[in-house]
Amino acid sequence: MAKAPIQVVWFKRDLRIHDHAPLAAAAAAGPVLPVFAIEPEQWQAPDSALRHWQFAADSLVDLSHALDTLNLPLCLWQGNIVELLAALKARYGDFVLHSHQETGNDWSFERDKSVHLWCRQNSIEWQEARQHGVIRGLTRRTGQQSRWEAHWETLMAAPTAPAPRNAQVAPGWEHFHHLPVEQLHNLALGFDTTPCPERQPGGRNAGRTLWRSFVTQRGRRYRGSLSKPLLAWEYGSRLSPHLAWGTLSMREVVQSLRRQREKHTDDSQWSRSLRAFTSRLYWHCHFIQKLESEPSMASQTLHPALRGLRERDPGHPNLIAWKQGQTGVPLVDACMRSLIATGWLNFRMRAMLISHATFGLGLHWYEPAQHLARLFTDFEPGIHYPQVQMQAGATGTNALRVYNPIKQAEDNDPSGEFVARWVPELAPLPFEWRTKPWALPESLRKRFGFQPGEHYPLPHDFEAEARHWKKMLYELRRTPDAREASQAIVDKLASQRRPSAKRAKKAKPANRQQLSLFDDGGLDNA
Repeated sequence: MAKAPIQVVWFKRDLRIHDHAPLAAAAAAGPVLPVFAIEPEQWQAPDSALRHWQFAADSLVDLSHALDTLNLPLCLWQGNIVELLAALKARYGDFVLHSHQETGNDWSFERDKSVHLWCRQNSIEWQEARQHGVIRGLTRRTGQQSRWEAHWETLMAAPTAPAPRNAQVAPGWEHFHHLPVEQLHNLALGFDTTPCPERQPGGRNAGRTLWRSFVTQRGRRYRGSLSKPLLAWEYGSRLSPHLAWGTLSMREVVQSLRRQREKHTDDSQWSRSLRAFTSRLYWHCHFIQKLESEPSMASQTLHPALRGLRERDPGHPNLIAWKQGQTGVPLVDACMRSLIATGWLNFRMRAMLISHATFGLGLHWYEPAQHLARLFTDFEPGIHYPQVQMQAGATGTNALRVYNPIKQAEDNDPSGEFVARWVPELAPLPFEWRTKPWALPESLRKRFGFQPGEHYPLPHDFEAEARHWKKMLYELRRTPDAREASQAIVDKLASQRRPSAKRAKKAKPANRQQLSLFDDGGLDNA
């Protein structure tokens, strides 16, 4: 009987052993060699940061311990993955490579192309499994949405892959294990090193604890807390970094969620919240499909008529103030400062940050997108870049969503508690003045010892700036060529889902088919 070839399991953003189809397939086929490549180019990319690595390192330590229970090592290779594959080929001859498909940033797209080329040139079989509802090679959504939804439902309903038993380890694995897991947190990889003192811990154990607390306690108030930054931190799932790094699988979360919904059919608040969360899981994959189908969205404005509209200037004073939480707009600054410290922010406030940067400050979307990517511990490229472009009005297909930060503060931080926590300069002011301290009457300025422009910056005229950009974008979108390009984008990327009766009634007839192109979904923040 011929000897089975070595089965190499390449872990990427799937740092778990449960419901890991590549690991299960490899263990059933022959001796297993689990590997993770710490690739310097990945961590030096403009959207990578220390907080990402720290979360990944936590998760790799957990993964290593989990593999120990299967009598398998986690072989850590510091260097390019193609170099590792070449070394494996030199030692073992032919082998089979197993991994999950990945939809990532420009760097990961190019990395995977290099791996495909190397495997083809060296006659190495590469088996890739789906872990999200993304269909590789899908170039058009028009007429395909029902198929896409069916694929998503089929994948989510399929049995989860159990952790393998009696797996055989590949001989000589020690040659490819150059780094003890205890050293992971101390690596100098050349990335952005902005500290994140209140970041969420990584690892499957932390993810499972977080999930249990959500589905048994915190999640009941989920639906009514999404837009409010303080409440969302407490009652949101905050599962997004664990899905981004794959310490939990999308499928196991969906199936667990559906079981919980059956338990709470008599509790309307639980039912509504769990139903809302389920829709977020669907939109998570829906957004990643967009970047899979149009990878250029990570670096180029989607709509051709809107390219070059705003100048890219990394040193623009408005950009620097926005990045530092010093714009003079309290809710904007509070959101940015909290994000720097915690690595997490709820969806509505994320949208407002981009809206303010691009409409209120007139900035190009790219530099703000890179900055936020570095701050989000849960950075998921397939959600991040489509959402950023949508909020910046760069897609040219949907209604412009310009968030007024004063109204957002009044609606979602009416007591001013969130602003007072993160912008302590404003904490002494009465809460009704924390939304617009520049308008504080002279008598109150003396009473509270607060002088706008001295103790806290005066803001840019963001309302006039936003009106200017809204007018310009709408005018550019009205030309025949722009309309034709918009329709092409809709055909390629829109979900084409039928809008709800309430939304359809509000929509203009010409825009109804486009309503679901970029919905309020995604789990970048849930």
